Amino acid sequence: MTRADKVVGQITRGTTNTNRLRRVDRWIARHPVLRRTADPLVVDLGYGASGVTAFELEARLRRARPDVEVRGLEIEPARVQRALEQLERVREGATPFAADARVSFARGGFEVPVPGGRRPAVIRAFNVLRQYDEADVVGAWQRMAARLRPDGMLVEGTCDELGRISTWIEVGPDAAPRSLTISLRLAGLDSPAVAAERLPKALIHRNVAGERIHAVLAALETEWTRAAPASSFGPEQRWRAALDALDRAGWPVLGRSRWRLGEVTLPWSAVAPADGAAG
Repeated sequence: MTRADKVVGQITRGTTNTNRLRRVDRWIARHPVLRRTADPLVVDLGYGASGVTAFELEARLRRARPDVEVRGLEIEPARVQRALEQLERVREGATPFAADARVSFARGGFEVPVPGGRRPAVIRAFNVLRQYDEADVVGAWQRMAARLRPDGMLVEGTCDELGRISTWIEVGPDAAPRSLTISLRLAGLDSPAVAAERLPKALIHRNVAGERIHAVLAALETEWTRAAPASSFGPEQRWRAALDALDRAGWPVLGRSRWRLGEVTLPWSAVAPADGAAG
């Protein structure tokens, strides 16, 4: 699809569950990009069969930016129509969401159409590229990033059906990846290696010997096992102990203030594919 009047991309499975994207939403809400931007327009790209993720995103972000606007984009016309019907019910006050929620929906893909030539501060594309080929990733990043504000970011990632395992890549307006974040529900967590199953498309096939992401996950699993004695104080303390050990071992683990949430962020250089693909 290359004509200007057609969307760019393909229809994905469209799986949508309430609260599925809560982890990445809360991360975006605390990010300086959202808090400092002059125009807090956020795009929920590929929201799926229901518009609920766009409504949830707006509800979480408005606590940090009361003037936030969320625009949901989907390729399939029937999904857009369904979301618009949901929006009518929201406006009527018939849902848990604020009747004045600054949410809109339209048909669109990686070209990220926005009225008036506005550029989003944030584009969240979750569980979209997972269904593409790895070779398609960089091109999709470039198309989306080209639509961002100069101070904006693309957040591209994936999660499990219940949102207990999430990973995402922060990509800058130059389409260069900046970091990888792993976010896990610590209660009942047997092994952080479960994150391997939900890595973004740029990394999921790289979890093999000789690749940086494989080394990171192996080191995290080793330290999680060693930190087992700390589990008597709860899973959060065990997680903190494992990440502290990684830090002491020289791994560039970031986001210390969010470790308590089961998160850890690493610079892209620590996980980038060995052949230089995807940045």
